[in-house]
Amino acid sequence: MIMRPGQQLLLPANPFFIWTSLIAAMLLNMLQNMGLWGRAAWAPDVLAVVLVFWTVHQPLRVSIGAAFVFGLLMDVHQSGLLGQHAMAYTVLSFFAITIHRRLLWFSVPSQAAQVFPLFAAAHAVELAVGMVSGGAFPGLSLLLAPVAEAVLWPVASLMLLAPQLRAPNPDANRPL
Repeated sequence: MIMRPGQQLLLPANPFFIWTSLIAAMLLNMLQNMGLWGRAAWAPDVLAVVLVFWTVHQPLRVSIGAAFVFGLLMDVHQSGLLGQHAMAYTVLSFFAITIHRRLLWFSVPSQAAQVFPLFAAAHAVELAVGMVSGGAFPGLSLLLAPVAEAVLWPVASLMLLAPQLRAPNPDANRPL
């Protein structure tokens, strides 16, 4: 792949780090759902942000199947409609794989603007599935969740790319 000018060469991603970060994001989502605000509609879905990040950066390791499994785990945790999060995460992962090559050409703030429609689409799918099954409308505060997730994108990029940014063996003869 041709890199854009000024982009740093990255080390390969450690599969253990990828899956640990996904599980940590799922646990953070679970803690957030059990916290003071409960299942607030405006709360960002941290697992969705990390899932999109790894789907964009490592589409062969984290794919639609992983998104479906994490979605089922979130559905079981929330004791809600089985498949609601699974379908939303699957759609999210599909769209992330669709745009992953183009997305990597943008700077991180521009990437946040590019992934905002993905997060909005995932919340729309989740809302549609919930409403079709007879759920109540959570209110207009639901519109804040994709915005919060897009704002979290640069933070996730910084944290999740940090292990790949260090040089393996820097020395005076090798500039990379």
